[in-house]
Amino acid sequence: MAHELGLPCVSPGAGSVLRLLAAAGNAKAVVEIGTGTGVSGVWLLRGMRPDGVLTTIDVEHEHQRIARRVFLEAGFAPSRTRIISGRALDVLPRLADGAYDLIFVDADTTEFAACTEAALRLLRQGGVLIVNGAHAGGRISDPSARDVDTLTIRETVKAIRESEDWIPAVIPSGAGLLTAVKR
Repeated sequence: MAHELGLPCVSPGAGSVLRLLAAAGNAKAVVEIGTGTGVSGVWLLRGMRPDGVLTTIDVEHEHQRIARRVFLEAGFAPSRTRIISGRALDVLPRLADGAYDLIFVDADTTEFAACTEAALRLLRQGGVLIVNGAHAGGRISDPSARDVDTLTIRETVKAIRESEDWIPAVIPSGAGLLTAVKR
């Protein structure tokens, strides 16, 4: 479905990492920034506790309509998802401080810095941040790559790596997953 709409989706390898991290943290409350067609949401739900709720945010109503159907077809009751339409940077300030176990950012790279700042407020101590696309399409290690997306990703990785608030790692799965545990 994602490919039919021209949307990238997480690879099975990256999806299995999402499921693993959600399960390892016994995640009950998860935020996904960028619903897409629900592929990553299904991976997250598969790793979450049976009573867990995935809050997923996207500006595209059509994508969310498809995701809602994908979640149902995967066997998840509507009560397991909270689908919020809107820009992440408008929605995130309305979410509760320290209430989330995991936050997955799969949004426009220009919003990475703001989303990671919000994650620091939203995650509980020991909560996990995952940012998709850390390899910048293979350009991250190329010093001559100076496009906005690559520079933004480099800055986000550097900020998290140098922060005392996070314990970070980049997992080389799919498009690259910048992961960090909140201290």
